[in-house]
Amino acid sequence: MSVTFGLKCIKASSLLRTQPGSKTEVPGFARYVRFALSSRHRQPAPTCPFGATTGLQNARGVIAPPRLAAILSCRSIRRNAGDAALMQHQRFAFLRSALSTFILVASIGCATAFAQDASETVWPTKEWQTSTPEEQGMSSAALAKLLDFGTTLSFDSLLIARHGRIVLDAYYGRRTADLPHVMNSATKAVIGTLAAIAYKDGLLDGLNRPALEFFSDRSVALDLPGGRSIADFDDKRKAITVQSLLDMTSGIDWMEQSKGRPDRFIEMKRSPDWIRFILDRPMSTKPGDIFNYNSGNSHLVSAIISKLTGMSALDYARARLFGPLGIGVSYWGHDPQGVTTGGNGLSMLPRDMAKIGYLYLRNGEWEDKRLLPPDWINRISHTAVNTNLSGEPDMRYSNFFWALPNKHVYMAVGYHCQLIMVFPESDIVAVTTARDFCPLSQLADYISSAVKSEGALPSDLAGADLLANKIREISSRRRNNDPVPQTARDRRAS
Repeated sequence: MSVTFGLKCIKASSLLRTQPGSKTEVPGFARYVRFALSSRHRQPAPTCPFGATTGLQNARGVIAPPRLAAILSCRSIRRNAGDAALMQHQRFAFLRSALSTFILVASIGCATAFAQDASETVWPTKEWQTSTPEEQGMSSAALAKLLDFGTTLSFDSLLIARHGRIVLDAYYGRRTADLPHVMNSATKAVIGTLAAIAYKDGLLDGLNRPALEFFSDRSVALDLPGGRSIADFDDKRKAITVQSLLDMTSGIDWMEQSKGRPDRFIEMKRSPDWIRFILDRPMSTKPGDIFNYNSGNSHLVSAIISKLTGMSALDYARARLFGPLGIGVSYWGHDPQGVTTGGNGLSMLPRDMAKIGYLYLRNGEWEDKRLLPPDWINRISHTAVNTNLSGEPDMRYSNFFWALPNKHVYMAVGYHCQLIMVFPESDIVAVTTARDFCPLSQLADYISSAVKSEGALPSDLAGADLLANKIREISSRRRNNDPVPQTARDRRAS
C-alpha cells in the first residue's frame, strides 16, 4: 500500500485536520513528523500537539486505535531522555516506524471511514449545524458574488445549506434571522406537502380521487347560476381530481396576476365564501390538459385536508409536519369559514423554510422516519407538466412545486422571490426572501457555480474574508421599509 495513498486517505478522513485559526495549512501531526524526520533537524522536538494522554483524535472525537495512540503519545516520545544525540537518533527511527504504522492503519480503515461519513445524515430538528463553505466543497468568493447579485434583486435574506450544514445565512438591511418572513405562494408547497402526508397516512385514498366528492355536503348552499347544485355539475367539472388541483391543471376558468384583466385571486379574497367562489367559476378546459396558475386550486386542497383530518391545515401541519421538523409557525391566515389559506398567508423563519426543502432533499424522510411517499417527490423532479412560460420555457410544475429540469433544481416559489430551492444532485437547499422578482434560472446558475467539489476544499482565507466583509456590508446598508429591530421587551409585549 503506497505512502501517497495513505496520506491522502488520512487527510480525507480528517485525522490530520488543520486546527481552526492556524496560520499554516500543514496539519499538526504531519507538521510534527515533517519536523522530526528532516535530515537537517538537530534541535529538540517541539511540544507534542496532542497532549500527553489523549492519543490521536479528530474533530468528531474519533480516536486512533489504542495501540497506535500509545505509540504516538508524547510520553513515549519523551521517555528515556538522556544523551541528546542518542535521543535524536531514537526519535528519528521511532517516528519513521510510527508514521508507517499510522499510514497502514489509516489506509485500512479509510474505506470504512468514508462510507460512514457519506452515509451520515445531519438532522436540523433542534438547530442547524454550520460550516465554512470550503468544508462543504463550495467557494466563499463565489458566494460573496451571489450576495452582490441578491442586492440587485432586493433580497431580504439568503441561506444556503449543503450536506445538511448551513454555509451561508445572510440578511440584508435590518432583517434578522429571528424575524419570520411572508412566503406568499410558496405556502402552496406546504399545503401540497400536507396532502402528501395525508396520502401517505392513508387518509387520502388516492390522488386521482374526484375533488368534488369532498364538497357534496355543500350541495344545498352552493347553487350555480341557473339553480344547479354540485350534484348536477357537468362531467367536465366532475373530472377534476386532487392531482389536477396539485398540478394546476384543474381546467377552472381563472386569471391571476394578469395586467388589465380581472384577478380572480383578489376577487376570491373579497368574497364572503372562498370555496363557493372557486366552485362557481366556469370551466375553460378539460381537467389534466393545460397548466393554468390558480390559487383557488390550492385553497380547495386546504379544505380537502380539513375534511380528511377533522382539523385545519395549520393544526394538521403542527402535528404531522412542523412538529417533527422542529418548525415554529407564528402566523398562517384563514378564510371567513376558518379554512387555512391554501394559496398564501404563511410566514416562516428562513431556517425553517430550509427544513421544508431539506425534507425533500432527503427524499421525504426525517430522522429515519418516512413522512412523504417516494413517488410524490419523484413526480416533482420528473414532472412533464409544461407551464408554457415565455420567460422560462423549460419550467415545469407538479404538486405545487416548480421545476427546472435542465438546471437540476425544483422549488417552492412565492411572489417576489420567496424561494425554497432543492438541488438533489448537489445536495443543496437554498432559501431566499425578497421584495422583488428574480430570474430563477440565473439564480440557480449562481448557486450551482459556487459548488467546486463533492468533498472539502482547502481553506481560503482571502475568500472567507471577502464573504465576511460582504455579509457585514449588506447588513449595514439601510433600505426603505426595513423592519425596525425589536428589543427583548418589545417582543414580549407583542
